[in-house]
Amino acid sequence: MSSKGRTSKDKNVKRGLSTIAVHGGEDRNKYADSLTVPIVQTSTFIFRDEIDVQEYTSGNKKRFEYARYGTPTARTAELKLAELEGAEDALLFDCGMSALTRALLANLSMGDHLIITSDVYKKTLQFAHNDLSRFGIQTTVAAPDAKSIAAAIRKETKIIFSESPTNPYMHVIDIKEVVKTAKKFGVMTFIDSTFATPYNIKPLDMGVDVVIHSATKYLSGHNDIIAGVVLGNSDIINKIKLFQKTTGGCIDAHVAYLLIRGLKTFSLRIKQQNETAMYIAQKLEKHPKIKQIWYPGLKSHPSYLNAKKQMNGFGGVLTFEVNAPLKDVQKFLRNLKIAQMGPSFGGTETLITHPASITYYDMTKKQREQIGITDQLIRFAVGVEDKEDILADIEQALASIKTR
Repeated sequence: MSSKGRTSKDKNVKRGLSTIAVHGGEDRNKYADSLTVPIVQTSTFIFRDEIDVQEYTSGNKKRFEYARYGTPTARTAELKLAELEGAEDALLFDCGMSALTRALLANLSMGDHLIITSDVYKKTLQFAHNDLSRFGIQTTVAAPDAKSIAAAIRKETKIIFSESPTNPYMHVIDIKEVVKTAKKFGVMTFIDSTFATPYNIKPLDMGVDVVIHSATKYLSGHNDIIAGVVLGNSDIINKIKLFQKTTGGCIDAHVAYLLIRGLKTFSLRIKQQNETAMYIAQKLEKHPKIKQIWYPGLKSHPSYLNAKKQMNGFGGVLTFEVNAPLKDVQKFLRNLKIAQMGPSFGGTETLITHPASITYYDMTKKQREQIGITDQLIRFAVGVEDKEDILADIEQALASIKTR
């Protein structure tokens, strides 16, 4: 693919997110005059002569050798994502956990220390405790606030890692304050921004070193692929790329194409999901059968001030506790007609999950409650259905149960 006409090269032109989502990273002059990005479905790229070989070995990113090292389709998706996030470069992986684990492993060594916040994805915590420890890398778990993170720093600390917002309580850390502290001690900052997306916040603009997304969620947006992406400056991405070349985790060309297709409607989807989630959160906060709700757009949320200061929108996920015994919580879940029970979020369909029985099923009730996962806790991820219909669905399901 030629770089001629590629929108990401037009550095003097400032474009909005919707325009970038549609055109970012793409050549205007595509193969066979195609409007959409072609799927280059091949494992191997040939060299016609020694000039081609020299062009590739010189590090020219327009040249490809083997699909594990990248494809034109994946590269287009990477450039589009980098432009959306405001990053120098991006690197795609076959899933979000591939992106996260390889980004950390590429930048941590034996004897290093990692700080990770407590309210993050269960598998992320398991990786830090069960896997990094085997390589002589120590982890401290800190509360998701700037003071607790600062207090956990020691001389061996190499990386501070947090989600923002976090999962499942939607805590939003003061990113600028964390970055300020990290730079003072020469520590890198990694943010998993999956819940926020570049529509709602851009951590790199606040000085964060690395941003990670599960592209499975809002970026692709259709619940039909699994992918992950790491974004940052060129030096950091190249370092992680070298590690990926050795360990794998590359994305398939067809999956990259579906990611590009999903990104075309990125801004439209996120705008509506932001609006719908806020509407539902405000309504449920007053509902007699809801004990408590966590949504960073509500003044009642402990991270509201951070969210208001940093975010353009508050995301499409809200978490709440139903004021009912477990059997009635289960009845509430069964009686939903639009929302479907599933462990993901960020797609066109509204999904609801019961963390105690789906994500933390392997813990005892006492262990779950110690980390704040009660039998009444629900995570609700809005899709792109009409907000009034989603709310009516929740309300009719709540009407079928009794409060405690």
